Amino acid sequence: MKYELVAGFETHIELGTNTKIFCSCSTEFGGEPNSHCCPVCIGLPGTLPVLNKKVVEYGVMAGLATNGKIANISKMDRKNYCYPDLSKAYQISQLYAPLSIGGYVQLSNGRKIRLHHIHIEEDAGKLIHNHGDTYVDYNRGGVPLIEIVSEPDIRSIDEAREYVEKLQQVMRYIGISDCRMQEGSMRCDVNISVRPVGSEKLGTRTEIKNMNSITFITKAMEYEFERQVDLIESGGQVVQETLRYDDATNTTSSMRSKEDAHDYRYFRDPDLVTISITDEEIEEIRSKLPELPQQKCERYIDELEIPPADASQLTKYRNISEYFDKAIDGLKKPKTVSNFIISQIFRTLRTEEDKEAFAVKTTPEQLNELCKLIEDGKVQNNLAKSVLDKMLESGKPCTEYITEEDMAGLDDDLVEKLCKDAIANNPKAVEQYKAGKEKAIMACMGYVMKNSKGKANAQDVLAKIKSLIS
Repeated sequence: MKYELVAGFETHIELGTNTKIFCSCSTEFGGEPNSHCCPVCIGLPGTLPVLNKKVVEYGVMAGLATNGKIANISKMDRKNYCYPDLSKAYQISQLYAPLSIGGYVQLSNGRKIRLHHIHIEEDAGKLIHNHGDTYVDYNRGGVPLIEIVSEPDIRSIDEAREYVEKLQQVMRYIGISDCRMQEGSMRCDVNISVRPVGSEKLGTRTEIKNMNSITFITKAMEYEFERQVDLIESGGQVVQETLRYDDATNTTSSMRSKEDAHDYRYFRDPDLVTISITDEEIEEIRSKLPELPQQKCERYIDELEIPPADASQLTKYRNISEYFDKAIDGLKKPKTVSNFIISQIFRTLRTEEDKEAFAVKTTPEQLNELCKLIEDGKVQNNLAKSVLDKMLESGKPCTEYITEEDMAGLDDDLVEKLCKDAIANNPKAVEQYKAGKEKAIMACMGYVMKNSKGKANAQDVLAKIKSLIS
């Protein structure tokens, strides 16, 4: 029997506010343990929380960016559980009236992964286990989160990977979080079950907790899918439970039986007021949203005639797309800029973090100036490439490396002489071209471009060589 994977995600994203959700403590990552906390965020008796307005605004932005319906009225609830990372024995979250309802994330295959809701809540502290001892660091406690809860719509490991990547990309674009999984600012709980192909009934689910790596998410899902299938086929039953993933052994193991909402004894938080957002306020926040990556990618393809694969690379990070948008200003051929970014500039950026920051020395205005010289026929591509390498190293404009003589071009007599020399010096390539091997002519082409120091017009040279050979 063939089985189908069914998965849904609960994705926790730390919001990039300066202060915590209910107090004025810093949200800065790191710091000495327990140096970013106060009586409010550790819940000492007599303290009262005050909701950070920016958290609500960021939550609304996340809902709008994922096609959700923003609730005019939402409320905060207490989720009660006793665990050392929560000193007050409850987490302030939302269950009954979350901030955003519904929505979806569209995948490249056209499928829409529906969202159940997005709610705001506080993060818990961090437990540090060391040689049998356990220490608690409450610096992270009270850092604002949004939790994005999907429906069980994911049907493959590839869809799971793309879903997480798209969420990460969108949240970075709208500027509410850096979503650095390695720092814990984006974490996923993966709910997974299996069922026979063609069945509509959902199987018993397990939850893999606190995944902070896309690579580990895919490995954990692969293992858990196979484990559940093997268990069912051997006559056993899947037990609803919470699991941890061990990357060293590539296995999952049980943490505890899976809780349901009633186990947490949710009730309305009596210390916090109702959140009220008008339609006008929602539309004002919507107007501040940037062009989202999927819309931008489609615009590059449809309006700028950028190939889909290139458009995807240009829109992966907001800083790259904003650089590209500035660099193409007034140009007839935006693909020239695209080619320079993807081929030459990317080559100088070693990691994905470097690409995300995109802190290159050459400004988009400087790249634009170089590309305009190409469009005006004053500089050929080969020369422009060598000039850009120097610009990227120094941060200086192209005029520092291009002389009036470079922009003067070559007269027709000199081009013809170089073409004749190329034919004379590449007899084997000429014979191969005459025999029908079209690419052989590029040897002659390369000779001319080298000896003209990149100043000859490539299209004119190609046409001249072909006419001389024939």
